Amino acid sequence: MISIKTFEEISLMREGGKILSNLLKELEKMIKPGINTLELDRFAYEYILSFGAKPSFLHYNGFPCSVCVSINEVLIHGIPQKDIIIKEGDTISVDAGVYYKGFHTDAARTFIVGDIGKEVKKLIEITEKSFFDGIKYAKEGNRLFDISSSIEKTVTKAGFFVVREYVGHGIGRKLHEEPSIPNYGKAGTGPILKSGMVLAIEPMVLQKSPRVVTRADGWTVAATNGLTTAHYENTIVVTKDKPEILTI
Repeated sequence: MISIKTFEEISLMREGGKILSNLLKELEKMIKPGINTLELDRFAYEYILSFGAKPSFLHYNGFPCSVCVSINEVLIHGIPQKDIIIKEGDTISVDAGVYYKGFHTDAARTFIVGDIGKEVKKLIEITEKSFFDGIKYAKEGNRLFDISSSIEKTVTKAGFFVVREYVGHGIGRKLHEEPSIPNYGKAGTGPILKSGMVLAIEPMVLQKSPRVVTRADGWTVAATNGLTTAHYENTIVVTKDKPEILTI
């Protein structure tokens, strides 16, 4: 069942979303050659706690850290580690969640370190663009897969691929709620969108092939061809008009 949030609940999620948005901005400032990904995780943990909130991801289904930090060919769920050092030319996807006053928010960004190639730059730009193209349809009366279809069209038109095994999701009192939101689908199908639905929309995009593999740690999901990937996510509220983005 897809829950409809009240005005008061959305207000609380708006507060948590602001904490999360500002955290991602602070992490972007920290991402430089020589820093290890565990340092990012430790900063995120302390930052979130300083607002009386909790990291949504820490211990979620056994995940050991407060944020996911995924580098280059790693698409999602990268585990921060002291021996993973960021270097010039890397792309860094940071996915984070904040649990505040009983509600979760979830967002991700892909950052760059120094100079990257034109194709990787295009990949990151298209991933973000597909999110904004998709949420144009996130208003009352449309169908859920109107969002999904738009994301897929933007990505495939640019020559890239959406991952098919991992999807966006509803969000609220639980980190993952109904509905599941694939980044592909047939427009005009899926549940009817209603005002007050809160959704985590997250294009996850690959080059040359949509194939991914989960590594031996049970979490890290990477492109099988070793090419750079990108991830962009925000928590949004469906309204009668344009959606409200809570994490930007």
